[in-house]
Order: sequence, then structure tokens, then C-alpha cells
Amino acid sequence: MNNKGFSLIEVMIGLIFLAVGLLAMATLQVSSVRGNFFSHHLTQASYVAQDRLEFLDSLPLDSAQLQPGSYGDGTVNVSDIVFNRSYSVAVDGGLTAIHYRVTWNDGVGRNIAFSTIRSH
Repeated sequence: MNNKGFSLIEVMIGLIFLAVGLLAMATLQVSSVRGNFFSHHLTQASYVAQDRLEFLDSLPLDSAQLQPGSYGDGTVNVSDIVFNRSYSVAVDGGLTAIHYRVTWNDGVGRNIAFSTIRSH
């Protein structure tokens, strides 16, 4: 018998392969969206930290904000994410180190830190 065309089994197998491929692409799309959100939040946190660190770096060394110790610097809301800010100041000889940290929670606790050193 010389039948032309596809049997029902062949069509079903082809549809299964197509479905598996589409599901794999959907998983990649979800991972891509999560990565984009993380990247956006990390960029915003970097801007927040850099802005405040530059402000602290511009203060005179005898400023009350640059005395040795740890300080809370409040929170800021950017793009519907609350960023918690804090910094610490350490003096070692003729050097003042300022360490600035920003934390946020987007389902996972995250943080970013920047530091600068000033000489007297």
C-alpha cells in the first residue's frame, strides 16, 4: 500500500516536540525578565549609593557626619523598591575610609557597597 501523508502518531510526536520547545522558550523568557528587573534594581541602587558617597566625600573631614562610627542614612524609594542606606567611617592615621552600603529586597535580600578613602 502506498499511502501518502502523515499518520496520526507522526503528527502527535511532532506536536510534542513543538510543545517541549515552546516551553523551553517560555522558561528562558521568565529568566530574562527576572534578570532585567535585577539589573534595573542594581543600577538604581548604584545611583543611590554613588550619589550619597559623593556627597559624603565632599564634606570637610571635621564634619559630624564623618566622625568614626556606623550611621543609618535612611531609606529612599526608587521605582517602587525601598533602598535602605547606611555607611561607616573609619580613621586610620592620616586616612579616612568611608564605606557606603545600600540594601533592598526584591524577593531576595540584596546589597551593594562602595568605598572611598580620603587623606588628611
